[in-house]
Amino acid sequence: MTLREYAANFKTAMRVPLECSPRLVWKFAYNFGWRNLKNINQFEKRQAKGDPFFPAFIMISITETCNLSCSGCWVTPGGKKTMTPEQLDGIITESKKKGSYFFGILGGEPLLYKGLFEILEKHSDCYFQLFTNGMLITDDIALRMKKLGNITPLISIEGLKEESDHRRGKNDVFNKSLSGVKACKKAKLIFGAAASICKSNYNDLVSREYIDLLAKEGAHYLWYYIYRPVGPKPNVENALDKEEIYKLRKFIVEQRKDAPLFIIETYWDAHGNALCPAATGMSHHISPNGAVEFCPPLQMAKEYLNQDASNLTEVFEQSDFLSNLRALTVKNSRGCILLEDPRGLAEFLEKHNAVDTTTRNTVISEYKNMIPVAGHDQRGREVPEKNIFYKLMKKKYFFGFGAYG
Repeated sequence: MTLREYAANFKTAMRVPLECSPRLVWKFAYNFGWRNLKNINQFEKRQAKGDPFFPAFIMISITETCNLSCSGCWVTPGGKKTMTPEQLDGIITESKKKGSYFFGILGGEPLLYKGLFEILEKHSDCYFQLFTNGMLITDDIALRMKKLGNITPLISIEGLKEESDHRRGKNDVFNKSLSGVKACKKAKLIFGAAASICKSNYNDLVSREYIDLLAKEGAHYLWYYIYRPVGPKPNVENALDKEEIYKLRKFIVEQRKDAPLFIIETYWDAHGNALCPAATGMSHHISPNGAVEFCPPLQMAKEYLNQDASNLTEVFEQSDFLSNLRALTVKNSRGCILLEDPRGLAEFLEKHNAVDTTTRNTVISEYKNMIPVAGHDQRGREVPEKNIFYKLMKKKYFFGFGAYG
């Protein structure tokens, strides 16, 4: 890295303490930073010793209800399943006993969940990443999140104006999401934007111009995903091919040298080797009806939480289904089994008598009909990190935890 790149990285790092409320910065540093560091160390020791399994982080989808109906989304359009407050509170409570204080809160649209902020306020020692389309973030909602201090909104933007309307099934989605971005900036929140990259939004969103736009609007990080054609309207034709995924990886690594915001992804380690966070055991997912799942788009399960989620630890420690699925996922690839081998996955799910956890009850047939598409495991074309900060973070958080031998 050059001196100019170091200076750019320092400027980016200083944006959070300079632009955000001091109390929020402290909550972020302690609840997310310090507690996460301890949690990862505990998780790593459990994995190394072969102790009973419990993931480092849990992603929680609290409702199927959403104000949009996006192409390629795994959530059932019009679905009404909603997690009980007792289960949500119990998941957080039980996780803290294992040293885990960070959670992803997903939907549907989580801001449609009644009583959400009351539960997150109760767990003021935790930190929550709220996955939202941003359309419901008003000035009042942003100020409520500021008062809590332990929430970072992650606003999903799936394209510029035309593409957002097309992908998300409504008009003026981009501008409404951008209004949520502006409300977060006004409230001095630590917040980010997310994008699921596909063919139709690649040129608009995989660009320095888009990064600069988000930074100018106040976003502190940008999370890139790879589009997964799943759900009732998969749109396989929109999936990236191998060359596009390779170019996306190169773009991310290059932009990390001097981008005005942090660029996040969870697909590659410091050396550019592909990995699956669920396969490493780093994270698993819980659906709105309490089903304990491998990851958010894989909507089949064997185990369910009880009324207050007090069996959470027992489920993770004793689940042969999750253990066997982690082993299957790393057997032939370091990539995404759902993208690369959906029919093999369907065979595994049927063999283990896994249950569809959705309202639509068509997931297994969807997997059987899926066409394999390119994943992010491209051995021989690894692109190592160039930025020393990301190298260090990746070596700590994304190195496989022994999953790949």
